Amino acid sequence: MNTQTNEADNVNQPKHYTSHDSGIECIQIAELLPFNLGSALKYVWRRGLKWNESEDVQKAIFYLRRQEQLG
Repeated sequence: MNTQTNEADNVNQPKHYTSHDSGIECIQIAELLPFNLGSALKYVWRRGLKWNESEDVQKAIFYLRRQEQLG
């Protein structure tokens, strides 16, 4: 939360990445992975919380396929 305005901090701690029941932030795991896998994780993690759930899943698949092409 932004302490000055009491609003959500969508830059540093967006709700769609920090709302998991475990208390773990998506970025903590994504940073441990190669770029494409971390990106796929972020789209799956936030599916339906920010934009269209189907689109989020499609983007995750996009990144997984790119990773697969790398070998």
